[in-house]
Amino acid sequence: MSAHREWPGWEPRQSVRHRRRLLARVLVLGLVILLVLLGFGAGGLWWATDHYGDQVARIPHAFPEGPRPEKTEGTTFLLAGVDSRSKTPTTGKDATAALWKYGAQRSDTLMLVHLGPDDRTASAVSIPRDSWVPVPGHGHAKINAAFSWGGPALLVQTVEQLTAVRIDHFAVIDWHGFRSLTDAVGGVRIMVHEDAYDPEQRRHFTAGTHTMNGTEALAYVRQRHGLPGGELDRIKRQQQYLRSLVGEIRASATSPLRIPRTLDALTHAASVDDQFSNADLRGLVLGLRHLNAADVSFATAPIVRSDLIDRQYVLILDRSGLRTLCRSMTTGHPPGTGK
Repeated sequence: MSAHREWPGWEPRQSVRHRRRLLARVLVLGLVILLVLLGFGAGGLWWATDHYGDQVARIPHAFPEGPRPEKTEGTTFLLAGVDSRSKTPTTGKDATAALWKYGAQRSDTLMLVHLGPDDRTASAVSIPRDSWVPVPGHGHAKINAAFSWGGPALLVQTVEQLTAVRIDHFAVIDWHGFRSLTDAVGGVRIMVHEDAYDPEQRRHFTAGTHTMNGTEALAYVRQRHGLPGGELDRIKRQQQYLRSLVGEIRASATSPLRIPRTLDALTHAASVDDQFSNADLRGLVLGLRHLNAADVSFATAPIVRSDLIDRQYVLILDRSGLRTLCRSMTTGHPPGTGK
């Protein structure tokens, strides 16, 4: 018979000590995790943006030489999506092919985005890819040819001369990066207002709200065939996507646990000019924490008419109206259309 008498709730002293040590370890581990999270909120953002900022693909010589428009308050980005047919990424940390080769890529999407100095407002103006504009050194052409002929610097120069707005930073993403970034944030919620079919991509889009993954979202924002407004309807879809993406990134920026994943996705997807410092990245992340998707105003360059020039379908812009629109955007009076 055992020398120890047993009754309900009784356990050996050795077991009690072991359980207490285990509980203490769990409490210490929990305290460490809490301190790490608190530290990330206070100073970890500095570490994260430096760590990931060092991995961002930087573009040298992204800006033109010579006279440029004056700097305005806030920060103006030129965002470009390129239709590179490369089988491997051309933008972001994972790029294995050249970002630009003469005649190999065109800017499929073009958007000026201005962040106000208070970090609580943002305005965007889309410039259709078929806009017929003067390209320095090349006469008149579709604006998407500027990137094809002269890479980022010629594209920036073309847009600055067209809008009279100084571009502070340039960011570019290709189709590979678009898909990976969309997937990294968990997809984007898109409201499809009515059923549509794209005969070129052979894809159906059904009415309703959908959380689209990278492949689905790319097909959605690329469609122009089968839409009543063609290119202009496609621009509306691009703006719709960007608004949803801002919401996802903002949610990430307010969560210490999601910030690293979002920063990692951005570094893998996009390339930025080499003047975009880690401090700029930090400011952008902090600014997005205060920016709601509803605070982003969208507009499209005013169009006079469509035309056929050199057997090409082109859009003739109201250049004076575009400059007025961009000036209002950068002076704190965001465009009123499309919000």
